[in-house]
Amino acid sequence: MIDQVRPADLAAWFAQDADAAPVLLDVREPWELQTASVAPAGFTLVAIPMNEIPARLAELGESQRIACLCHHGARSQRVAAFLNQNGFDQLANVAGGIDAWSSHDPSVPRY
Repeated sequence: MIDQVRPADLAAWFAQDADAAPVLLDVREPWELQTASVAPAGFTLVAIPMNEIPARLAELGESQRIACLCHHGARSQRVAAFLNQNGFDQLANVAGGIDAWSSHDPSVPRY
């Protein structure tokens, strides 16, 4: 099962396993990242567009705790499911995506 985590609860989700490196995997397109992005705070931000995930899977480690992020949460949910099918088990989907993040952090613009 893939956890659904609101942006406000992400730090607590990462903290559940202090031994796993916390990674926020942003699967949006480059233009979306330029429009609105989050500043890494206690996690590593990795940006890989959804369609590039299969070819770039080796850039992610199975020992990482990975939360997937997109615009509203649908693409990131699909990526999390794909990662789960490929041996990753510490996964979450950021519920509501960057759109919800902008409500949590007003420095992140909405689009």
